[in-house]
Parts: sequence; structure tokens; C-alpha cells
Amino acid sequence: TTGGGEGTTEGETTTGSETTGSDASGELTVFHAGSLAPPFEAAETQFEEELDAQVNREAKGSVGSTKKITEEGRKADVLGVSDFRLLRDMLLPDYGNWYSVFATNAMTITYTDQSTGADEVGPDNWWEVLARDDVTFAHSDPAVDPNGYRSVMTMQLGAIEFEGETLFDESTSQTLIDKAQIPSGTETELLAQLQTGKLDYAWQYQSAGATRDVQTIDLQPAVDLSKATQKYADHYAKAEVEAGGTTYTGAPIAYGLTVPSVAPNPELGAKWVEYMVTEPGKEILTDSGFEPVSPAVVPESTEGEVPERVMSHAEARSSLGPLEL
Repeated sequence: TTGGGEGTTEGETTTGSETTGSDASGELTVFHAGSLAPPFEAAETQFEEELDAQVNREAKGSVGSTKKITEEGRKADVLGVSDFRLLRDMLLPDYGNWYSVFATNAMTITYTDQSTGADEVGPDNWWEVLARDDVTFAHSDPAVDPNGYRSVMTMQLGAIEFEGETLFDESTSQTLIDKAQIPSGTETELLAQLQTGKLDYAWQYQSAGATRDVQTIDLQPAVDLSKATQKYADHYAKAEVEAGGTTYTGAPIAYGLTVPSVAPNPELGAKWVEYMVTEPGKEILTDSGFEPVSPAVVPESTEGEVPERVMSHAEARSSLGPLEL
């Protein structure tokens, strides 16, 4: 049984043996987003006990996790990312045949009781507090991690009019974006810097509040990328971030999960996906601060490629709200 490692963004944490995949019948290699570390760690224990399998997880930013397969020639039985579009646009069709959308999340700002301004920060003034000279805050690297480019999008969207209102002006938006630190290292290290006082605030997903010892700010739906409706999606799409040679467009947060076509153990990989999209996995996701997509959704165009054990718990659609699959 592997030990539970924490998730990473730019840096990386591996649990279990370092591996590029194994043909052993009971060994499963999972590459996944850092934010999926808490629910996947919880699922790992139950999965190993029920299937007598060994799970080896490697957590990294979702872009980095995907590029392990598409650029580094690595192999994994499962790939879980915080932006399903990475699977749609980077993994398919050369390294995968299908994917599922299985969870959503929201952007937030995390802090502790010791953070400068902790006694006054809230939904109505977070941008003012972050802009203060005596306040430090950070987000992950946009070139490696969707949390990074989504953090920048949130700071952009506050200055873009929605239903006739903006949270702040363009100057404030640019000040926040320019001021944000982008430290190297793991997501755990980012939160560790927060908890030791090196940082006052850190951009994270709302799920961090359920699994970490931090406080969170409930951001406005106009900026937190949580609403999968056409009205909000049209607004989110006005945000764009260039990072690592790629332009990312704002969209509601939707997590993707698949078995890559290069998987050494695709049957066991499909069992992991089945586990996460059925009641045991959905309960773990909920406990970890995620909102499960129920039933999970797969693209109609790939329905014939989806393993039966997954398809029996999923719905084939051409879109998820405003999101084109």
C-alpha cells in the first residue's frame, strides 16, 4: 500500500514506487492534479483493500501531468485533471479515446488567523486587502497548473462588467496580477508558506477549505468560475491568460478523468474511474469539498470508446451546460 502524499502544482510528489507504469495485474499508476490529492488519497486506501491492488499516485499541476504522457513518453493507467479541456485538446486523439467530466470546484482565497488583514478581509473587500503594501499573496504557475491561470482569470474578471457592475477597476486588476508571487515548489509548500506566515494569502480551490487547516473567502460567482450556465460562461470567456506558449480562456471549472490509450493496465484504470463516478467516489469527493457531476458525463462523440463499467454510470452528451465536450 502506498503512503498518502500531498498534491503538487509546479513541483511534484509521488506516492508508492516511482514508476512509468507496470504490467503487474494489481498495480495502478495514477497521474493527477494536485488538488485531487486529498480525495484520491482517501480513495486509494479503499480501492487497494477492495481490489487487492497497489496504487501509485503522482501529483502535479494538470498541465504538467498531461505532458508527462504527451511529451515525456510516460505511461499511466489513469489521468485526472482539474480542467477537462486538457484531455479534450491535448490528450485526444493520440494518447486517449475518451474522457469523463466528474467534478466541479470554485476558486477561493485561503488565509489563516495570523494573515495580515484576517480580521477584516471578506467577499466585499478582498481585492483591497490583497493590494495593500503590507500583504503578500501567491498562486501557482499558470504554465503548469490550471489553478495558476484560473487565479489570474479571477483577478481579470473582477474588472470586467457583469450585469452592469464590476468589483474593481482595470488598474486594480493589473496591480493584483503584477503583485502576485508565483513561487516554485509544491501546493503543499504554498500552503505551508501560508501557515508559517511567509504568505498572508494563497489562491486555491474551494475544496482546500475542506481538507486543509485554512480559512477561505467565498468569492463572487462572477469571478470564482463555479457557475456552469451560459450567462456565466460567456462572462468567464472574456478572461484570457497566456502561459507556456498556450492561451487559456476562462470557463466554468470542470474536472476530467480518463484511462489513456497508453495505459499498461487499462482494465484496472477503468475500475478506478468507475469507483470515482459511483457512490463511494462521489462521497469522498463531497467530503473533500468538491461537487460531483452526477451522473458523470462523457462526450457523445467518444461514447463507443468508453469502457462499459464506466459508461453504465455515465451520461453521453455533446455539452455540459455551456461547456462543449
